[in-house]
Amino acid sequence: MYIVSEPVGLSEHQRQQLEAEKTALYPPAYLRFLQQYGEGTYRGWMNVQLPDPGVLRPFAEYGLWEHDADSPITEQQIGECTAIGTTVDGDFLAVHPGVDGLLWLPRHAEQIQVIPLPSGGQEDEGGYTLILDGIYRQMYGRSQEESVYYEPWTGTRQHLFLRMPPGAGQMMLTELAELCRADHPPDLVIENPYICYLFYRELGGYIRLNLANGQEVAVFYEQAAGQVFARLKEWLLSKGGELYS
Repeated sequence: MYIVSEPVGLSEHQRQQLEAEKTALYPPAYLRFLQQYGEGTYRGWMNVQLPDPGVLRPFAEYGLWEHDADSPITEQQIGECTAIGTTVDGDFLAVHPGVDGLLWLPRHAEQIQVIPLPSGGQEDEGGYTLILDGIYRQMYGRSQEESVYYEPWTGTRQHLFLRMPPGAGQMMLTELAELCRADHPPDLVIENPYICYLFYRELGGYIRLNLANGQEVAVFYEQAAGQVFARLKEWLLSKGGELYS
């Protein structure tokens, strides 16, 4: 797994808080992942977070999900759930003391689902990333084929947005991506017809080219990588990029 920037481990207070809670409620692989990598975003999709017992309490009164005989929890029990992750689309991943497995509370559907955890020690062998990949396949009906990466929440991440204005003689983003890969070879490339990521360890971040939009370029970097960022910024400006005002 490619780690975008230096992981931020849990603070002593956070560790003590986890130990004081009923850790048997959480998948062991989830706890180990948090302790090793800290909070962050997995594959640009799932936000891996510390347990939050309060975020779902208001949802017990919203009537967002159906609660029939097949529902794993009642509407009132939503307020008893502890969220351990959220997707960038607003779905919740949670646990409940009365449910064996994880709960998936979708943002754009009406049925709460139970996600069984691997049995027979497979979870220990596979780790939390395999659990998350399995959830993605189950919910979206396909696998993520791109390389696996994790973006820790460092608290020191910076960003810059540019655009490649349209017009005669202007470089297309696909051309810009190829030129950037030649002039500044990245440590990891993730690309599909819609978006291209060029990851750089020395940047502690990446360049994101919005191929679907055809104009937007974003640079995400760590504060400590200011010199590397400045060099890449000047390069992008020299190729016709314009800063967003």
